[in-house]
Amino acid sequence: MTSRHTRRTTRSGASRITLSVLTTLALTASACGVPDPSGDREATGTDHILNCDIEVPVSEPPERIFAAYQPAIEMAHALGVSDRLVGTAYLDAEVLDEYTQAQQGQRYYETLPSREEVLSTEPDFVLSGFNGAFTDENFGTRASLREIGIESWIFSPLCPSEDGAGDETIDPSTVTIEAVYEDLRDLGAVFGTEDAAEDVIADMRKTIGEVAETLDAAGDDLRRPSVMIGRPDADGFRIAAGPDFSSEILSHAGGRNAFADLDSKRNVDISTEELIDRDPEHIFVDVCCAAGMTPEDSADDVEAILSNPALANVTAVAEGNVHEFTFANRSAGVRSATVIAEIAGTIHPELFE
Repeated sequence: MTSRHTRRTTRSGASRITLSVLTTLALTASACGVPDPSGDREATGTDHILNCDIEVPVSEPPERIFAAYQPAIEMAHALGVSDRLVGTAYLDAEVLDEYTQAQQGQRYYETLPSREEVLSTEPDFVLSGFNGAFTDENFGTRASLREIGIESWIFSPLCPSEDGAGDETIDPSTVTIEAVYEDLRDLGAVFGTEDAAEDVIADMRKTIGEVAETLDAAGDDLRRPSVMIGRPDADGFRIAAGPDFSSEILSHAGGRNAFADLDSKRNVDISTEELIDRDPEHIFVDVCCAAGMTPEDSADDVEAILSNPALANVTAVAEGNVHEFTFANRSAGVRSATVIAEIAGTIHPELFE
């Protein structure tokens, strides 16, 4: 049997262990000799965890953390390291209510700051919710940051094929809720906040498990409606495609991404004609991007879609199933469980009354 640490260090070619197998391993570890991750590191002398093929040390928790993008900022607060944040950047919407107070007073940049600005905060760790932070145009590659003593982390559902690469190279097998749990555990180990990580995971599993039980109770009668997540743009619509984490969210919520087969990158521009051809049964309008945004800020775009005569025969429009939403809600992170429950209740109102 293989420890989680070993599996993480070979993740690019390994299949994911299912929840049931993880549970079995946890219950039988002492009987079959499988150590827990921290024990494995102590026994072998290993003092790092692999994140997107880059070793991240766990021997000395970082003391000055810069968090870029909504998922990373909320993850930092959830793991209890708010007091170690030296800077935060680029929120897509309001942070979750439970993190509002923790975010108040933080140094905040509305967009990604330059590499020089990040370095001016003297971080020893940069946590990013998206891989776009670690490019030559932004903070620099993770290797270049390590050269000056700064470690880093990318959320593993967005691992690029190599350091500095973009969304076009995401491995679809990493776009799972299990990857979010792995990030929580691994970052808990890196930050020295393992208990907080396990508490967050337990809460997320409980919420998603309750949704799954309700959906499973429907049995063969369960329909998985097609869903578009996106918003109007100048030439049509910008939508969440197959590699986007919203596909995983929709799957757990009892739906399916109407554009799942578009797999070149996360965000894809489509024409009005293609939206008509795909005929989604629900549309979630993902307004973006500012620290104070809420789903209600998508109201104008929702109305524009509902009142567009060219879209009158699209099922979502004809049945009034165009919903307010935010870009933050389709991102992999600690809010994903709540979003899954909310979407499930919206697309399956008969099951979640």
